Parts: sequence; structure tokens; C-alpha cells
Amino acid sequence: MCLLVVAYDAHPDYRLVLVGHRDEFHARPTAALDWWDHPAGILGGRDLQAGGTWLGLDRRGRLGVVTNYRSADWQRPGAPSRGWLVTEFLRGSMPTEAFVASMSVRSADFAGFSMMAFDGRSLAYGSNRPEPVSACLAPGIYGLSNAGLDTPWPKVVRTRERIRMLLEVGTARPESLFAALADRRPAADDELPDTGIGPERERLLSAPFIVSPGYGTRCSTLVMVGHDGTVRVEERRYSPEGETTGRTVIAFHTSRTGPTGS
Repeated sequence: MCLLVVAYDAHPDYRLVLVGHRDEFHARPTAALDWWDHPAGILGGRDLQAGGTWLGLDRRGRLGVVTNYRSADWQRPGAPSRGWLVTEFLRGSMPTEAFVASMSVRSADFAGFSMMAFDGRSLAYGSNRPEPVSACLAPGIYGLSNAGLDTPWPKVVRTRERIRMLLEVGTARPESLFAALADRRPAADDELPDTGIGPERERLLSAPFIVSPGYGTRCSTLVMVGHDGTVRVEERRYSPEGETTGRTVIAFHTSRTGPTGS
């Protein structure tokens, strides 16, 4: 993922609400949201090049999501896929805070990343940039892009506040939440971050929803975890022109039988 807003215990009906974009090269092969055969019991899209996922859940209601950390000097050719972190969390039973803390042991192996993990009870954050950090998060609404948690990049602030406003007035309808992600306006030049990639690319990547021929927003995902154990996941996929090309909705209950999908 490249833009996330996560609301944890911030709505009367939902334990967790997550909305976000995956930005990626359009040529990178990807499988749509679905239940995996191997490892069994994981729900997510799949990076067919490296085998992991940017966001996944399991039938217990555990959720992991990872973003890359944008920095011109923080690339590691040959490093393991950051999507491994999500699948490893979902395959295990370690509590969230313990898992993200344990990442510091292996964090040097990976290119820069930030991760959020939820085990149905607690939400934790961890990153290996600029140095290993982990924290158990209090209830609230958080924004994450390709930097540290709540770094005030314009697209993070803009999207987080839109989601906050919707949830504060009790509006948690999927269409409203997806609409909050659809902003294609870049930030003003004097608001652009400086991550070492040059002003033209900073400008392109500053929009919440990125549209360009080679690289852009590939999909948007909404996860809603109810206090009653119901889970609803929706993924919407896009062409290089930003047009919707597919939609998947899967709902299940963490304390009963398996999933249903459409």
C-alpha cells in the first residue's frame, strides 16, 4: 500500500475501518483479492512477481498491511519482499505488538517499510526507517504513506481528515469512504516533501489517487471489522487511465463458518 487511513475504535459500529490505495507499476503482475490456496486461509490480493501481499487478513480477523518507505538512499537490491511480513504475521499467532517488535531483529534485511498489524484486539505499528521502531497504538485515526506514521504529507493529512469527518458524523458507507480516496489533485509545489526523487516525481506522487501511464493507483481497498466479529473487505481495481476495471467484495464472520464472496 502507499496511502492508508486506519480508524481504530473510532466508530460505534466498527472495531477497525481501513481504507487505502496500492500504487504500483502497471506492468507488475498481480492477482485480485481472493482467498489463497497456499498458504491456506489468507485473504488478499497477491503480488505474482514476489509472492507476497501488501494487505491481507485471515479467518481469525488478523490483518497486516505494509507500505514502502520512500527514500532515494534506502533501496536494497536483492532484499526479501516486504510482502513477506504480512504473510508471516497472518500465518502465526503472535500478538501484534510482539510481532512488530520482533521485526527489528530482521529489519536490516529489508528495504524501507512501515507496517500495521491488527489481531482483533490491538493495533500496532512498526518501521525500519530511519531506525527500527514499534508501538502499540491507542484508539484513534491514523494516516500512513511512504514515510513514518502520521507524517504530515498533504495527501495523508487531506485523506485522513476526510475519513475522520465521515466517521465523526457516523457515515461509514463504502461509497463515501471510497469517494474520500478518489482525489487526484497533486499538492502545491511549496507543500511537496523532499524524499530525493526530484520535484516532478514528488508532484506526481503527491496526489492521493495517482494516474500515469507507467505507475499509479492499481487498486483501492476497504476493510470494515465490526464489534460483532463481522468483516467486510472490498477491492476496486483500476486501469492506467484511472478507470475502474474490477470489483470484489468478500464478507465473513470471525467466530462462525467461512467466507462468502461476490
